[in-house]
Amino acid sequence: MAGAGALASGGVVGWQGGGTDAVAEADRFGWFAETISRALMPSVFMPRDPSGFYAEGAVLDLGPVQLSRFTYSPLRSRRTQRLIHVGDPEQYQLGLVLSGTVQFAQNSGEALLGAGGMTLWDTSRPYESGSGMDGRNVDVVVLQIPKAEMPLASQRIDPLLARPIPGGAGSAAILSDLLVSLAGNGPDCTPSSLDELGRIAVDLAASHLAHLSDASTMASAETRAHALLRRIDTFIDNHLADPDLTPRLIADRHHLSLRALYVLFQHHDEGVAASIRRRRLERCRADLASEPLRDQPVQMIAARWGFPHASSFSRAFRTAYGTTPHDYRYQALTPSHRPCSLRTSHLKGEPVNVATG
Repeated sequence: MAGAGALASGGVVGWQGGGTDAVAEADRFGWFAETISRALMPSVFMPRDPSGFYAEGAVLDLGPVQLSRFTYSPLRSRRTQRLIHVGDPEQYQLGLVLSGTVQFAQNSGEALLGAGGMTLWDTSRPYESGSGMDGRNVDVVVLQIPKAEMPLASQRIDPLLARPIPGGAGSAAILSDLLVSLAGNGPDCTPSSLDELGRIAVDLAASHLAHLSDASTMASAETRAHALLRRIDTFIDNHLADPDLTPRLIADRHHLSLRALYVLFQHHDEGVAASIRRRRLERCRADLASEPLRDQPVQMIAARWGFPHASSFSRAFRTAYGTTPHDYRYQALTPSHRPCSLRTSHLKGEPVNVATG
């Protein structure tokens, strides 16, 4: 990659590029900024040390795609909406850091990469980046994929932009190794071989991105489900006194079908109705054992927690705790009648003290 000049592409076999060695010191950064803007996309660059700036750059045609490699001194860069209007190659660009450090932010994503790290960006969106902030030069390889060649829909790719892509295992490691091998051995290949290798690179990149997209979608769905369950738990706790609190009401209030609500609870130890009943009974049991509430009628306590019918409450309480509400209150509030043994509740929770003899 010796010699100065603009990077060429299109029908030329091998790396085409140059470096700042043959450029006057005062013009080196300008050469780099112009070269990158032509090879990748128009951007603004801010070097850490303009006077001692060093860079090399080259491109390799791979048929429908292009591979670029750049080595350069520490700098910051950004691409604005105005620069997108100036020029947009309409590409997804996959960057692999060979040495140094790179920080890249786009579309609410942010990746901090060291050697071996990868990330993806969209030339049609603004970005901000910092390279070599540790003071060392940076060496990167960029696979430039026209959007027309990308088999994945943008809806699947957008959540992956500027997210770290570890390259140490699986298909990511294969993709990383391919890019490194293309950079090292591509110039020795024939044009037809480079064309085929370019298509292989796109297929491999798309396959790994699809894997990441599926994992991201699954993780997002799980996160949403957990958040929804927390909201439903809070809703149930806040409406236990409502005798009309049913699975149907919960589903309607949370804009769910009844089936979707049941699916949401299918991995839990108890269903929706059972969860409501358990919580109501726990509140009743606590009030029945409360000294300040000892003069309140049992049915008043039951009604306060969503049991309007005395007979159904008594049956539910006896099924859960093995004793009637009246007997439980008497045992709980009369010291001389403390039980001598424990009987475990049929519900989830702490064992309940009840007489067994």
